[in-house]
Amino acid sequence: MTRNNPPRPSGKSGGSGKSAKAGKASKPGQVARPRWGAKPARPAATDRDGFTAQTAPLAPGEEPAKPVREPKGPGASKAERPRKQAVRPPKVLRTAKPVAKAVKAPAAPRVPAGDPLVGERYEVEVGAVAHGGGHCVARHEGRVLFVRHALPGERVIAQVTEGTTKSRFLRADAVEILEAAKDRIAPPCPFAGPGRCGGCDWQHVTPGGQRKLKVAVLTEQLAKLAGLTPAEAGWDGSVEPVGGKLPAGEVPAWRSRVQYAVDPASGKVGLRKHRSHEIQPIDRCLIAAEGVTELGIEARDWPGITSIDAVAATGSSDRQIILTPAPGAQLPLVELDKPVSISRIDEHDNFHRVHGRTFVREVAAGRTWRVSNGGFWQIHPEAPDTLVDAVLDGLDPQWGENALDLYCGVGLFAGALADRVGEDGAVLGIESSKQAVVDARHNLAALDNVRIEHDKVESLLPRTGITSTDLIVLDPPRAGAGRETVAHLAGLEARRIAYVACDPAALARDLAFFREGGYRPVSLRAFDLFPMTHHFECVAILEPIAE
Repeated sequence: MTRNNPPRPSGKSGGSGKSAKAGKASKPGQVARPRWGAKPARPAATDRDGFTAQTAPLAPGEEPAKPVREPKGPGASKAERPRKQAVRPPKVLRTAKPVAKAVKAPAAPRVPAGDPLVGERYEVEVGAVAHGGGHCVARHEGRVLFVRHALPGERVIAQVTEGTTKSRFLRADAVEILEAAKDRIAPPCPFAGPGRCGGCDWQHVTPGGQRKLKVAVLTEQLAKLAGLTPAEAGWDGSVEPVGGKLPAGEVPAWRSRVQYAVDPASGKVGLRKHRSHEIQPIDRCLIAAEGVTELGIEARDWPGITSIDAVAATGSSDRQIILTPAPGAQLPLVELDKPVSISRIDEHDNFHRVHGRTFVREVAAGRTWRVSNGGFWQIHPEAPDTLVDAVLDGLDPQWGENALDLYCGVGLFAGALADRVGEDGAVLGIESSKQAVVDARHNLAALDNVRIEHDKVESLLPRTGITSTDLIVLDPPRAGAGRETVAHLAGLEARRIAYVACDPAALARDLAFFREGGYRPVSLRAFDLFPMTHHFECVAILEPIAE
């Protein structure tokens, strides 16, 4: 099998005329490139904006390097000569100038056909839990109802919240429990329940009962979309608790990032109701991390603000709030209980610093990570270490191996892989968020065996020239990687692939695509990183199917 280099600069290092050893920096200021084989050196790989690892934009608050002046004549000194850098991307990586697109007028809202059934009540027997939304399936007179606040096996009075006489299915809330399941408890949160806060799905379920529901969802999706039993997927049939098991009635304060909505009339904060723009006022969110709660956001009025993102970093004292003001409104003068950095989002979704830093510092996997405004980071404090450990245990990276980290975010998995493969190995990360790429390059600047590129995975990966690799990690968005990307990855003949998934349906679909490409799961673990909600995280390890 052939392993091609991602493009990197050619030329001689230093003034000795000797070639630098591949993958090593040969003089001060020269950044080493990851090595992907013994192919001849090629021009530096650039992202779709024309940036190399050395020419990427600086993060907010960073001091720019002093500009290097061009030599003005043959007598210019060495100090004035510009450092050798590839600044013009190869043709294959050049991006065309943006073309203005016609703006379509918004479509008129669709009016459901049939007579409305909202408010109607039916007595139903509750069936199995369904994927997404925290609801269970019930039937009434041949019509399917997706019922929230219910549990499998219960008999309830379901009140319709969405649907008409012509709807294929109805949405409903269980407003009266006639026969309760053994895993039902009184919701610890006073704002949980039908027609109230939509932040949690399963406040009415014991922690163990919540994990049983998640097991049922994953089992069904694997069977329906991938044709796999738990044993065939390498899964022991459990969803692992993270942070220790809790007794019934106790709520873990795990959510380190909370998005509050603000009532425009009163300025009071709350959380939105399920599938609604209506706001449920709250004075405390039980699942919010202590660092979020201690800011005292719920105790203040926020006139002129439409939403507040509150962030409490793990491993540092960094706290941040991001305000979205109403159009034309000024920021209110509010005194909080703890020191906090403040940013705002304008009407074009651009971030602006108001006070303090534009990022927080998270500590995980032996490093401190800068995560800027709007950047992705797991919201459970123990999630980063839990997922990194699962990925490394499954891949078992070896010294000198090459790895891809796709949808790499701020570089969490890339950093962990780089430590394992060492200076004789290489890691290439690809991420579509510009700011996340800036953060990742900052976070991993000390590692010579890592390169982070900015582009969509499906766009850049085919242009890297890489035809094989040893290891792959992919952590795609909720929709999954998709057939085309999976087919390309399967063609790289990796020894092992780690798939980190936040949606069991997308995971199952992509596992089916990997099977078409000659890969099968040998291990699957599920983690309860989002207690009180229907969400959970999975890590699947895949290997080539033996011939």
